Amino acid sequence: MISRYSRPEMIAIWQPAAKFRIWFEIEAHACDAMADIGIIPRKNAEAIWKARDVEFDVKRIDEIEAITKHDVIAFLTHLAEIVGSDEARFVHQGMTSSDVLDTCFNIQLTRATDILLDDMKNLLAALKRRAFEHKMTARIGRSHGIHAEPTTMGLAFARFYAEMERNQRRLQTARREIATGAISGAVGTFANIDPHVEEHVCKKLGLIPEPVSSQIIPRDRHAAFFAALGVIASSIENIAIEIRHMQRTEVLEAEEYFSTGQKGSSAMPHKRNPVLTENLTGLARLVRMAVIPAMENVALWHERDISHSSVERNIGPDATATLDFALARLTQVVDKLLVYPDNMLANMNRFRGLMMSQRVLLALTQAGVSREDAYKLVQRNAMKVWEAGKDFKSELLADPDVTSALSIEEIEKKFDLEYHTKHVDTIFKRVFSNDMAADTE
Repeated sequence: MISRYSRPEMIAIWQPAAKFRIWFEIEAHACDAMADIGIIPRKNAEAIWKARDVEFDVKRIDEIEAITKHDVIAFLTHLAEIVGSDEARFVHQGMTSSDVLDTCFNIQLTRATDILLDDMKNLLAALKRRAFEHKMTARIGRSHGIHAEPTTMGLAFARFYAEMERNQRRLQTARREIATGAISGAVGTFANIDPHVEEHVCKKLGLIPEPVSSQIIPRDRHAAFFAALGVIASSIENIAIEIRHMQRTEVLEAEEYFSTGQKGSSAMPHKRNPVLTENLTGLARLVRMAVIPAMENVALWHERDISHSSVERNIGPDATATLDFALARLTQVVDKLLVYPDNMLANMNRFRGLMMSQRVLLALTQAGVSREDAYKLVQRNAMKVWEAGKDFKSELLADPDVTSALSIEEIEKKFDLEYHTKHVDTIFKRVFSNDMAADTE
């Protein structure tokens, strides 16, 4: 998690001071719950809240940990220094370190997810706006990187919108998956702490109690969470790759906004490179890098070990901060993307009607020509376009085998571009129907 690829609001969640504040709230709410059921004196529970407005001394905690070699004990020692040793003697009673660490980690992940969900909302708004803006902007569709049939730029944006809307639902599911807490004590049996304490702490901190914890919260939850982040990262790359291809000089159907004073190359002053989307491809790799370690964290020894700990201390901050940055950057790219409809038309017409080959093929079969023969007729004329730069429609009109089956008027009709956009409204209704209904409410 480096400052170049992270934003302040997300970084703040993972700062030591924020972590220690959550630890304090867990311990203080646990003391309240224990006082409620008469396990500890009420005055001791109330005394802990003396630290409510205190800024914990991270450096001091680190000094203690250097001796104790235990982060939670170091924090508890520092807390006792603040509120007094006698007042703090019931803190952490019946609890184990994982109760604090795991509950805190899940709180941090849910708070991080709330930021990511806001990011998704902004990205979806940008994609929707551009989709309607270019709903009927014709461009050539490509398969294998080769011209296929006409489509529209609006459909490309709509496709990405639908994909990101699915990701939004995945992220909402991932948040519910991870929003659990555990205050169940050593090996998770509640032997030394009442389940009421867990219920109270979770309610206060916006979590639900983990149904059964061994001493830790089961890591299949975290595996599913980071897997969802990985899918979102792949979708970011999917959009970034499309923009990078469209910005290639020989295509130039769209390009990233190039600001005044921006430089594209240290050596070649003419360059306008797709640096933001290339960066997004790299950031997507970093987010996905967290997925396999998160899955490998699921299998732990018996009731717990700490082989997962070092992994999570890294992937928690890094994956969420990187994805937050990437979503914000992609929103900016989509919002400011320069689209060139004239270039799209020029590219579409570069191969002189070749994109209509399927329409001619189907027309021939409907006119009584076998599919095999129809394919041969269309392909032999299409190859003249590829190999000699001929005009596809002209070649068809000059082919007696074609004109014996289709009239000149019938052939002409097969080159109507609007034929390929007649169902765009239907697709848009499928993608945006719920959204448009919400807009009118």
